[in-house]
Amino acid sequence: MASQMHIKIGIIGGSGLDDPDILEGRTERYVDTPYGKPSDALIVGKIKNVECVLLARHGRQHTIMPSNVNNQANIWALREEGCTHLLVTTACGSLREEIQPGDIVIIDQFIDRTTKRAQTFYDGQPGHPPGVCHIPMAEPFCNRTRDVLVEVARSLGIKCHARGTVLTIEGPRFSSRAESLMFRQWGADVINMSTVPEVVLAKEAGLCYASIAMATDYDCWKEHEEATLSPPASFRTTSCPSAPSLRQKSACLPGSG
Repeated sequence: MASQMHIKIGIIGGSGLDDPDILEGRTERYVDTPYGKPSDALIVGKIKNVECVLLARHGRQHTIMPSNVNNQANIWALREEGCTHLLVTTACGSLREEIQPGDIVIIDQFIDRTTKRAQTFYDGQPGHPPGVCHIPMAEPFCNRTRDVLVEVARSLGIKCHARGTVLTIEGPRFSSRAESLMFRQWGADVINMSTVPEVVLAKEAGLCYASIAMATDYDCWKEHEEATLSPPASFRTTSCPSAPSLRQKSACLPGSG
């Protein structure tokens, strides 16, 4: 009889969604990696007896700009901690009328418009993995984990779009209206500054990665709508109050392997 896979969940929290109180019996550990230090301490604990590790993507004080997030160190640290799956949250602007502020999107594809970020562990630097890695990216997100998220969202009565394409821009500026309209024509559904290269590095590291995208507003393609400039954490959390409960409930369910 095959033994059940041991699951350990890494949780990468975005703006206002990195509250350590979701973890029971939590402890903190500051770690280093061959790529430098992660964004903050790893907070280790459990959700309903499932081992979890929480990491604040932008630091707990939200002091790290998207371009400056050390994604290599973040993913490496979570893998070294023994994580098998990553559940992440990301605040997004909506590029579709039907994706309203407060809606959840379980992303299944991405478009990369970043320009400055390291996208591989195999960068040829001393002390880093040797060789070259051309990782397949046709299915960037773990579909089994995505299915769990969709199932949980529906069981909680959360308005959830079961799939969607995120476009990640470099930032820190938001898009021009011409860019926003172009991204809609490309087929993007939501826009953010964080998914790439996080998902790419997770794929290289062999981790099952799934993202809960929260629409905080409409992007500027929509007339009379302006992307929210530096919204406080409280705004982002109250705009999508269902996201933390979805993430917490999903972390304790089997079947995401």
